[in-house]
Amino acid sequence: MEETRNTSTDSVRVCQNCKTSFVIEPDDFAFYEKIKVPPPTFCWKCRFQRRLAWRNERKPFWNTSAKSGKKIISIYPPYAGMTVYDEKEWRADDWDGLDYGVDYDFSRPFFTQITNLWKKVPVNGPHTENNVNSDFVICSGWGKNNYLVCNTSGAEDSAYGNAMDECKFCFDGSHITKCERCYGSFWLKNSYQTHFSTRGMENASSWFLFGCSGMTNSFGCVNMRKKSYCIFNKQYARQEYEEKIKAMKLNTWSGLQKAKTEAYAFALKFPVAYLNGILNNDVTGEYVSESKNVHYGYLVNGGKDLKYVQYLQVPGSEDSHDITIWGHSNILAYENCQSGLGISNSHFLKSSWSEVIDSEYCMDCRGVSNCFGCVGLKNKKFCIFNKQYSEAEYYVLRKKIIEHMNTAPYVDKKGRVYKYGEFFPAELSAFEYNVSLAQEHFPLTKEQTLQEGYGWYEQPASDYKTTIKPENIPDAIEDVPDSITKEILECIQCKKAYRIIDMELAFLRQEKLPIPRQCIDCRHNERISQRAKAFLYHRACECKGGGSGNGIYQNATKHSHGESPCTNEFETSHGKESSEIIYCHPCFYEEVA
Repeated sequence: MEETRNTSTDSVRVCQNCKTSFVIEPDDFAFYEKIKVPPPTFCWKCRFQRRLAWRNERKPFWNTSAKSGKKIISIYPPYAGMTVYDEKEWRADDWDGLDYGVDYDFSRPFFTQITNLWKKVPVNGPHTENNVNSDFVICSGWGKNNYLVCNTSGAEDSAYGNAMDECKFCFDGSHITKCERCYGSFWLKNSYQTHFSTRGMENASSWFLFGCSGMTNSFGCVNMRKKSYCIFNKQYARQEYEEKIKAMKLNTWSGLQKAKTEAYAFALKFPVAYLNGILNNDVTGEYVSESKNVHYGYLVNGGKDLKYVQYLQVPGSEDSHDITIWGHSNILAYENCQSGLGISNSHFLKSSWSEVIDSEYCMDCRGVSNCFGCVGLKNKKFCIFNKQYSEAEYYVLRKKIIEHMNTAPYVDKKGRVYKYGEFFPAELSAFEYNVSLAQEHFPLTKEQTLQEGYGWYEQPASDYKTTIKPENIPDAIEDVPDSITKEILECIQCKKAYRIIDMELAFLRQEKLPIPRQCIDCRHNERISQRAKAFLYHRACECKGGGSGNGIYQNATKHSHGESPCTNEFETSHGKESSEIIYCHPCFYEEVA
């Protein structure tokens, strides 16, 4: 790490990883001092990338339980060398993480030792918690009757989605909350029977809505509020609306594709807000709602006093920096991934939750306090490397280990140095780079991945032989036989095999939706392609007085700046190459009121 400028107020440093300059601001220093950790040597983007490299969110593997020998679904591939149990086996009381305790070895780097311990102590293979009749889910908890959902809490009777929290009968959704009977949608809340829609709340019985709320029985509308029987922002009588919707033949694949193309093209004619979210006070980022003093936030609900945080859709995190995924009831948390449900003054955690207090560098722990460098412990305190110590012994040894981490740090293949204060090195993750969530936000080619010192996963050839081609699937859902669930379909995009399950067919029939021609991965990729990025760019409002600067959109009302261009500037996730028209909040809300 090279320091290029250091003052009493802030510091500009060079990131170890990407070699670009980044600023550590006064409030950052104040936070680091409060939790007693050194300033980071990676910029916030590279810290985010590093945490994501430890997250396999939606790529399950078949593995074998080391306890029972049965075949289980797991986030860990069998070749990773992990000791996996299924969820119930892992949560059982017939084993104790203290049985795997070891003395700290001052002749070896800390991160080498903690990784070795992690591979020996049993881990929760599917990374799930308290699900009912949901054997084929990963990274999800407190759900019922779900199939292949991930990163989800409290869903029921749902399948093929990520972050579908507290949803019922939802399929192929991403980042939707408290929704029911929704399909193919992104960033919805409190909506019912709303399909292929994005950035909305409290909508019902509608299709292809963009930035709408309170809409019912509508199609292809953009930035509208509390209307019914609208198509492409035009009001119709109920009977005429129903006739036009029927003429679109949305129950057919051909009709749906035509409608989707038209709806997406129509949406680009309207402005979007530089930041998507509601009921905020002093926030920056994207997809942030009901939050206060949250900066560089991404997919955050109900947060307070947060910075550099992502995927905190379950509300309740506050006074924390650099936490990714979940985070419910996090206080004074730092550099944590997949941890929550009561984190207090705990840092550098991976997959640890439920009242983790005053602990650091713990992995897959539950209900621990004052633990350092532990794996798989439950309801323990004053432990180091899974060994029990007295309170006095704990603090003495903890101090010595931190000193050792600083004097004999771990150095990875690219020469990046990991002392106390850094999250786990990405190259020690059990997941290849393209299996991890890092590939979604920081996509790399195989060559780039290997150059960076990360692993690359080569998908083995499928044993499944497709029995039906996309062109042979009936166009209309009404013409699809029950036997479709016995077929192996070929994805129209990537040519991989996929299936239609019984609960999915029943849903599609009830909602009058055609059989999808894409596999679940291609459907996921298409869905999140609508998602703005997690990075911010300096932009100016594109409202030039009477409309957008590109001449496509004409304002519906006169704005406070009159015919003169708006002078507001901001940080937004929409870069200059974005095809959307970007307005500041005052100009945007004038157009949607």
